[in-house]
Amino acid sequence: MSVHVDGEEQHPGTLPVQHMGLGHHAFLCYDTATPAWDVLAAFVWTGLTRGEKVIVFGPPELTPAQLRARLQQAPGPLVAGAYAREQLRSSSVRELILPERRFTVDRQWERIAEETETARAEGYAGLRTYIDMGWVADLGADVEAVMDREQRAGHLFDGGFYSEVCAYDRRRFAPPVLEAMCRAHPQHLLPALGELRCRRDGATLYVIGEADTATQERFTAALEELLAAGGGGEPGAGVTVDLLRAGFLGAGCAGELARVLARASALRRPVRVRCAAGHALLLRRLGADPAVLDVVG
Repeated sequence: MSVHVDGEEQHPGTLPVQHMGLGHHAFLCYDTATPAWDVLAAFVWTGLTRGEKVIVFGPPELTPAQLRARLQQAPGPLVAGAYAREQLRSSSVRELILPERRFTVDRQWERIAEETETARAEGYAGLRTYIDMGWVADLGADVEAVMDREQRAGHLFDGGFYSEVCAYDRRRFAPPVLEAMCRAHPQHLLPALGELRCRRDGATLYVIGEADTATQERFTAALEELLAAGGGGEPGAGVTVDLLRAGFLGAGCAGELARVLARASALRRPVRVRCAAGHALLLRRLGADPAVLDVVG
């Protein structure tokens, strides 16, 4: 079961965690049904493999030692090695703002800027943090001040070196707060690995997340709706399928897209596919006309 916040389905910056990049400031909402541990693990692994420094400010009910033990349950030596060389750290917002005991926006910004400059001086490709927002109640912080922080934090990301996930347990925050926080973040993360969102904006269908066997029915339905709607009713108007935020494109979904492209060509309804080189190669092997593929990157 997915976590839903009003407006989340149509958030223009929705992306899978694997697509988190430097300079991103992302909102994540979770609950007991979708606890987001797989998203956190993927966030950590992706940062480490890209040569970034990673700091995880976990849920307040877990000590940094407990969080570290949980993260080190991941197979392979990557996480343990990253802890050993201090590329990966577990911490808390309470620890971050020391010696201050009361949260202020300025103090948190000051400390994040310091951590960013330290990571830069240490030669890392970037700094990424995962901040569980349970710290708000833990420190008795004013929710209005936190909302103000989220809305005015853009300067932290301007240099394209720092990125941040703000993870909200929906049981801790009122729905209007979650909705405001979602809007305040330029990016919004899918709440679990394996999720798929198909968002249509005019004549463009954005495919976001995992298009595989488990999500093929949703993927196929979205393609059919796009083809039926056409390019706004104008004769010969084309439509676009954007795969740039598709973390995975399985053979079944790729084959379905190739068939839609062939049918659209026969019906003289132009369909273009905006995609990365790997997806373009798969589609060409399944018979898609290279002329309809806009390869990016």
